[in-house]
Amino acid sequence: MLGAMRVPRLVRRREVWLPTAWGWTLLVALAVGGSWLGLHTLYDFLAPNQPLGRGLLVVEGWVNDKTLEESVQLWRAGGYARLVTTGGPVERYVSLLPFATYAEQAAAILRTLGVPDRDIAVVPGPASARDRTFTSAVALREWISRSGVDAPAVDIVSEGPHARRTWDLYRMAFGDGVAIGIRSVPPDLYPPTAWWRSSAGTKDVLTEAIGWAWVACFFHPPPRGAYPKTSDLGQAFPAVSASGVAARLGEQKGSADASMPGFRSR
Repeated sequence: MLGAMRVPRLVRRREVWLPTAWGWTLLVALAVGGSWLGLHTLYDFLAPNQPLGRGLLVVEGWVNDKTLEESVQLWRAGGYARLVTTGGPVERYVSLLPFATYAEQAAAILRTLGVPDRDIAVVPGPASARDRTFTSAVALREWISRSGVDAPAVDIVSEGPHARRTWDLYRMAFGDGVAIGIRSVPPDLYPPTAWWRSSAGTKDVLTEAIGWAWVACFFHPPPRGAYPKTSDLGQAFPAVSASGVAARLGEQKGSADASMPGFRSR
């Protein structure tokens, strides 16, 4: 009986097609060409520049000084009704800085660059472990709704390759009712045309590429009022004027000087 049983076949023979020398040459050439094209076009894709030149000019508060200076130039050259700073709580060196949020920090710097208090609106966002850019966009949207500001168009100023993700998330938050433009200011740590030649550029561009891909594939904006709790936005970090930020800065610098005699404000 055992002899009559058929032993199952464990292997089988298949015909496999492999490239010839010319085939491998073509594949390598395509890989090299695709890599070269990706290196030279990835930054431009992640850092679009399509400003509208009207409505509100919104600056992400975490950006560097160069981007803030560029924002002032755009403000003076464009036909904007208001200059708005956004951003959530400051995350590092909190005890040493006189600002609770990046929005307040950016507003104070813009004021020193010559932008009048009356033209600056500070719209901070609540703390968020994820989707911070989207949370800032929702905070801005709710501020516009509460304050009654006429904003048919919004230009966002961002830094480097983060601009693409910012642009997409703000358009998701505002929907079709508001036109959203974007201005990406090149970083000063690496040349955009050769970002892969420095560790800072490689880290920045690849990180933002992964972040944008995640947003494009997996992020779905929740219905309005669902996330974040829009009714709590104004209570957590109420919008303040630039003059209020300046007053807070003066008070905190004075207390810091009193408690730290080795340091003096200029």
